[in-house]
Amino acid sequence: MTLAETSTTSTAHPADRHDLIRVEGARENNLKNVSVEIPKRRLTVFTGVSGSGKSSLVFETIAAESQRMINETYSSFVQGFMPTLARPDVDVLDGLTTAIIVDQERMGANSRSTVGTVTDANAMLRILFSRLGRPHLGSPQAFSFNVPTVHGKGGLTIEKGDQKNQKPITAEFTQIGGMCPRCEGMGSVSEIDLTKLYDESKSLAGGAITIPGYTADGWSVKMYSESGFFDADKPIRDYTEAELQDFLYKEPVKVKVSGINITYEGLVPRVQKSMLTKDVDAMQPHIRAFVERAVAFTACPDCGGTRLNEGARSSKIDGVSIADACAMQISDLAEWVRGLDEPSVAPLLKSLRETFDSFVDIGLGYLSLDRPSGTLSGGEAQRTKMIRHLGSSLTDVTYVFDEPTIGLHPHDIQRMNGLLVQLRDKGNTVLVVEHKPEAIAIADHVVDLGPRAGAAGGEIVFEGTVDALRASDTLTGRHLDDRATIKASVRPAKGALEVRGATSHNLQGVDVDIPLGVLVVVTGVAGSGKSSLIHGSVAGREGVVAVDQGAIRGSRRSNPATYTGLLEPIRKAFAKANGVKPALFSANSEGACPNCNGAGVIYTDLGPMATVSTTCEVCEGKRFDASVLDYTLGGRDISEVLAMPVDEAEQFFAAGDAKLPAAHAILRRLVDVGLGYLTIGQPLTTLSGGERQRLKLAVSMAESGGVYILDEPTTGLHLADVDNLLGLLDRLVDAGKSVIVIEHHQAVMAHADWIIDLGPGAGHDGGRVVFEGTPAELLADRSTLTGRHLADYVGA
Repeated sequence: MTLAETSTTSTAHPADRHDLIRVEGARENNLKNVSVEIPKRRLTVFTGVSGSGKSSLVFETIAAESQRMINETYSSFVQGFMPTLARPDVDVLDGLTTAIIVDQERMGANSRSTVGTVTDANAMLRILFSRLGRPHLGSPQAFSFNVPTVHGKGGLTIEKGDQKNQKPITAEFTQIGGMCPRCEGMGSVSEIDLTKLYDESKSLAGGAITIPGYTADGWSVKMYSESGFFDADKPIRDYTEAELQDFLYKEPVKVKVSGINITYEGLVPRVQKSMLTKDVDAMQPHIRAFVERAVAFTACPDCGGTRLNEGARSSKIDGVSIADACAMQISDLAEWVRGLDEPSVAPLLKSLRETFDSFVDIGLGYLSLDRPSGTLSGGEAQRTKMIRHLGSSLTDVTYVFDEPTIGLHPHDIQRMNGLLVQLRDKGNTVLVVEHKPEAIAIADHVVDLGPRAGAAGGEIVFEGTVDALRASDTLTGRHLDDRATIKASVRPAKGALEVRGATSHNLQGVDVDIPLGVLVVVTGVAGSGKSSLIHGSVAGREGVVAVDQGAIRGSRRSNPATYTGLLEPIRKAFAKANGVKPALFSANSEGACPNCNGAGVIYTDLGPMATVSTTCEVCEGKRFDASVLDYTLGGRDISEVLAMPVDEAEQFFAAGDAKLPAAHAILRRLVDVGLGYLTIGQPLTTLSGGERQRLKLAVSMAESGGVYILDEPTTGLHLADVDNLLGLLDRLVDAGKSVIVIEHHQAVMAHADWIIDLGPGAGHDGGRVVFEGTPAELLADRSTLTGRHLADYVGA
């Protein structure tokens, strides 16, 4: 009798009863004592409006506890090097398995990080070239742009037993690396405009240095003015040639400033080390603005931007160097690797083929391995993280996805659905937070949270199958089969933005006129060149305001009130009403609770154990000193105002004793972009990607630009909220603005006045305008993938 026959004839094994993930009493963020049972080895989709509690349940409760418990299996020594995770606020979590989180957080914008390095494809290619490349260079590090070539020689003294005074042994070593010595593996060199570093008509004491952070009375300037190399009161234009050389380029040397020995260094190398070694996108906004103004980056003339030295570029396999391979489109690179046949490296070739085929299968075949990882969109970053899991032999793992269809054309969503089903069919539990009806349709089980967002959400309003959801009376159920209709009439254009000969990335000399005064939607499959066209050729022009999905950088003390500037008029109003200083109403300044320094919680570091955070007993989490809370505006103290949702605050500051037009205008914009459920004091670190973009949009709406660029504004939006977004876009256009939207959502396409479709494919198969016209004309044309999917969507 076989094992299978034995299992069917005998009683069920006790282990088979553990087929559910059981959650009881979850209270993270806005969850209201939620209890739910999730089937294992099935695909469960979590739906609900943005802010309803989906991420709180899936990521911050289930996935967070799984990762915390796995971390606890390591020794205390190892845990000391790992991030500390607090236990989620939940009564019972049972049936958990190892959780692998594949989220939409953008990859670190490290200048040395590329698609190849983050997926280990580069590491395998380096081994391949170290074995098969001719001429032979040596170990794999000879092909790494992060390893410099180093030579060393010196004496070594080896002590053995009781023997003393051993004769030194002369030794030398050479480490062959692949780093280009000119650009140090960065691929680009910088040229600094000296006129942007200082004002030559002023002296150092008079504030000649114009670099951010270099104030005349600050320590950074004091190092120069008191160095003794030049007169601090003399205008820089009067410096002798030697003095100017010392000021700008002097090598590091010890000097005494204010009685302290410090290392003096010329201004140019100091700026290069402190600012130009970092990725521009990772800098603070004012530093980034200075660098973009003062520094010109050009491809390294020695390596041509490949980052590799001449030796690494000279070693080739069938006429292809590792620089050539990394510059290839991955779909082409997969074909090149498939053509290699060398038994001595057969396992390596097999791994490379599987990795590159995964890129193609997941819809990223248009990327190249030398693409900086910081330039990937949220959707591209998430799919890149998926690659290492597609070929995994692990089963009974819980995969957690955060809107995996982000950035995907309807044509690509079908392929993503197939990958999710493939992971499930291997015996894994797949949990997906999602809004797209095409992705919800493949679910085995649906959990719908709501009924609304923020304080009005945090409850389970439905559990069951997709068909049962469709028949339910929940917000998601009612909107699941929503289909947009094509506009009966479109607005006439009031001019055009001309783009001529655009060649950024894969664009093939694109010429296009983008209509002004209307709603323009730019669409096409992922990788077709949409962002390259708009961000590369339109953003940056005068009067153009671009709003992307990049992370909002801020600490856990930052919130919508501080980010939008809302807190400034509120503080001043409190101060005026009570006759005190505005600084009292800042939890980061004089008004902070002295016990928790305005954080609202006390963090207790327990070394390798999880850091414990407890609500401050003095201020009870309100963040302010008790004396500050005696001052009120309209009957509310400052902590009560910061705890208000945007909707409530907008009404509060609209009339009565608290009437404050400056604050009301900002709050009105937040309501317009669909963020009425957020509390104005909610930490920015808790916002989703879609919420971040809408928050940036609310800030940008106050700017004077005439053209708005929005990058997939439907990201993170529930089906019911898309109509609200379309209403906002209409109001912007009707107010005289021009709106350009990069988007895949068919409802936004159908609502457009003009559509520009790029393609026909991705990478070098795209980069061309394949359609320009109205939605109705695209529907009638149907020659493009977008046209066919739009026709299916509207039922035409």
